[in-house]
Amino acid sequence: MVGLGSMAGCGIQSMLKEGHRHLSGLEEAVLKNTDACRELSAITRTSLGPNGMNKMVINHLDKLFVTNDAATIVNELEVQHPAAKILVLAGRAQQEEIGDGANLTISFAGELLGKAEELIRMGLHPSEIIIGYTKAINKTIEILEDLVEKGSENMDVRNKEEVVLRMRSAVASKQFGQEDVLCSLVADACIQVCPKNPANFNVDNVRVAKLLGGGLHNSSVVRGMVLKNDAVGSIKRVEKAKIAVFAGGVDTSATETKGTVLIHSAEQLENYAKTEEAKVEELIKAVADSGAKVIVSGTAVGDMALHFCERYKLMVLKISSKFELRRFCRTTGAIAILKLSQPNADELGYADSVSVEEIGGTRVTVVKNEEGGNSVATVVLRGSTDSILDDLERAVDDGVNTYKSMCRDSRIIPGAAATEIELAKRLKEFSLKETGLDQYAIAKFAESFEMVPRTLAENAGLSAMEIISSLYAEHASGNVKVGIDLEEGACKDISTLKIWDLYVTKFFALKYSADAACTVLRVDQIIMAKPAGGPRRDAQPGGGMDED
Repeated sequence: MVGLGSMAGCGIQSMLKEGHRHLSGLEEAVLKNTDACRELSAITRTSLGPNGMNKMVINHLDKLFVTNDAATIVNELEVQHPAAKILVLAGRAQQEEIGDGANLTISFAGELLGKAEELIRMGLHPSEIIIGYTKAINKTIEILEDLVEKGSENMDVRNKEEVVLRMRSAVASKQFGQEDVLCSLVADACIQVCPKNPANFNVDNVRVAKLLGGGLHNSSVVRGMVLKNDAVGSIKRVEKAKIAVFAGGVDTSATETKGTVLIHSAEQLENYAKTEEAKVEELIKAVADSGAKVIVSGTAVGDMALHFCERYKLMVLKISSKFELRRFCRTTGAIAILKLSQPNADELGYADSVSVEEIGGTRVTVVKNEEGGNSVATVVLRGSTDSILDDLERAVDDGVNTYKSMCRDSRIIPGAAATEIELAKRLKEFSLKETGLDQYAIAKFAESFEMVPRTLAENAGLSAMEIISSLYAEHASGNVKVGIDLEEGACKDISTLKIWDLYVTKFFALKYSADAACTVLRVDQIIMAKPAGGPRRDAQPGGGMDED
């Protein structure tokens, strides 16, 4: 018998490979997990709300991000801790489902786990906390239904005022003070591309073109596309143009089979060159005869082909990205043709105008379709630095996603922490009616809601205790819509401030937070196997271990 006597350790150590790690029990697994999650939520929490602070993140590619968008922050941080990753996944799910509220999801989940840690130290078992939290989130969803503003479920998604009202708080949390300008731009763009059935609204139809220089007040909305490249050739403007799109490029195509041409004299060589030239001219003339005034190429444009395009007064554009080419086809209604040939009438697209313009020193091609039937709109953003433009783009992205959400469910609830305080008040009352140990967990769940007004107040430099106590006092006397006015540092009725949150955003954020917190609390053992193959992490690149 070989090896039995030398088997190291006993229990789980004897089962797994050498180099694994095993953590179990409250102290090692549960509390360490909650600690890691609280650390992550502490990073995102200070970025919550309109006065949220920016984070400067430099990723593994040395790319700099200066933003207060939680989804971007946690994506670029590359979180390694397995429990904290669950919170990242919850934030990502919120971002994909709604497109806004990732910060609330991560911060609230971290707060719930912080409160759970207090309960564990008091002597409660994680299972009792999970039962309490599950009851609390179900009750929260019931209360949330009651807080919905009456009549908000009926909404005209093409009414700009109603759209801006619902979009304001999402955009203000990214660009406080500039939300009115941005909301107006985003609302215009979204309403332009909204289909007959608003539920089919596609976020991809609102594009963003970021151009350095100027400021936000120089930004505009273009009905159509803005391509960040110049036209090939000398023709820079065409009105009421039919457009032919060639995905395979505009050039003499090589033959599929290889052949050898034997030329005996200079005359034959001259004739050969002429036939090639004649063939290209024939193809370009065929395109011009079809009525097209603009040729769009997916790849290179040959010199000879360009020469004949100029002769027949055809404007030539080159779009390298196949995704951009698809959007261009969607904007103009063209069908991309694989090879250079005469297009049919139904394969041609149409644009009111295709022109090259200079915006802030950058030459861009603007494809406009003012008439109906346009399915793409572009928000042209101006700003002084790339970081500012990236942040503006994120704010526009949040606005567009909010529009998509309101097309599905337009119900609104009070913002500015009014909803959270009301939820906290009613959940505390609910916890007092419960008889089991889970009443403590429900009470702590209610307390967790105070994180939102506390964070909003702290980020704005206000006294959190005063704000929270005055909010509770107002809500106790029946003023359900009283929230924080951050500009004046006082508690006011938010219906006069017009700060409303979408019901679906809050619903999913709280649901994902509770699910993530319960998932982390259910873990009682962490078993990390030895990495398969490859050098150990503490090994030098050469393969040897550190000598000293």
